[in-house]
Amino acid sequence: MREILIATGNSAKQGEMAAVLGEGAPGGVRWLGLTDLPVAIPEPIEDGVTFLDNAILKARHYSKATGRWALADDSGLEVDALGGAPGVHSARFAGLSGGREMVDPANNEKLIALLRDIPLPRRTARFRCVLALADGDVILATASGAIEGMIVDSPRGSGGFGYDPHFLVPELGVTTAELPAADKNQISHRGRALRALRPQIERLIAGRLNG
Repeated sequence: MREILIATGNSAKQGEMAAVLGEGAPGGVRWLGLTDLPVAIPEPIEDGVTFLDNAILKARHYSKATGRWALADDSGLEVDALGGAPGVHSARFAGLSGGREMVDPANNEKLIALLRDIPLPRRTARFRCVLALADGDVILATASGAIEGMIVDSPRGSGGFGYDPHFLVPELGVTTAELPAADKNQISHRGRALRALRPQIERLIAGRLNG
């Protein structure tokens, strides 16, 4: 049984990833979270300039620390009117660290303040996710996914986390915070990236079992 670590300290994100990976998990894999480890592992410094940089950095860090394959993601919000910001700085856009109950409202408040004079048609944005699977320093697989939307002033919905209450999916007429978790996972940037990665994991597992 191959143990693969879902290397994130964000419990909401871990839940989303585990749900999608569990839809049709390849045989021979046991998915672990950071909370399943006997000791806590210090977080790496995410100083990459792209989502891929940070995903690779985190995957290698946790794989080397645990001796397991590690799957890490880096994801965030890209707002066209802000030149792609907050981008890789999405998690700490407002400069705060700590629990999501404090960080998320501050990030959203800054986002909406910066867009105050921007009309809705120009508030196009996307959530982007990049995944990396590492075995030590070796990157076994990568994948990415994105979902297009628009930023609305007033928060809507109580689901999700981060910028979800302000991210409107125009074709659905709802924010990603208004979607049931299962529906969100079907269309989300993270869900799409995970489904793109899964065939690669299946081939890797099959190769190791047959090798």
